[in-house]
Amino acid sequence: MRRTVLALLATTALLAACQPPGEAPVAEPAATDAAPPEMPADAPPQEEVDPDLAAADGAGACLAEIGAAASARLVERCIAVSPATHPPCNAANPCAMIQGEIDRSCAMYGPRETRPGQCDA
Repeated sequence: MRRTVLALLATTALLAACQPPGEAPVAEPAATDAAPPEMPADAPPQEEVDPDLAAADGAGACLAEIGAAASARLVERCIAVSPATHPPCNAANPCAMIQGEIDRSCAMYGPRETRPGQCDA
């Protein structure tokens, strides 16, 4: 049985080696409907912008509402407390949405759990 398998493998190898170099196998074209890559489980949270709430001109954005420095602090607090994989912690979102994510995240802590300092800021 082993001799037969070895003889078949040797014959296959010889036939493959005899293939002319111009007749290399053609690779399949890449599919255009490929699924987007998945984020690894240990990837840091990604900020998402809600396209329905963020206007193209920036109106309604937290950045426009309270300015760069204050919105940056709010976004940092949101990122620090949110357990979501794609939290709305982005200055292009309304401040109320970012604050809502902070409130939601901080409310998840039980009475005997230590909340992050950003929950009390």
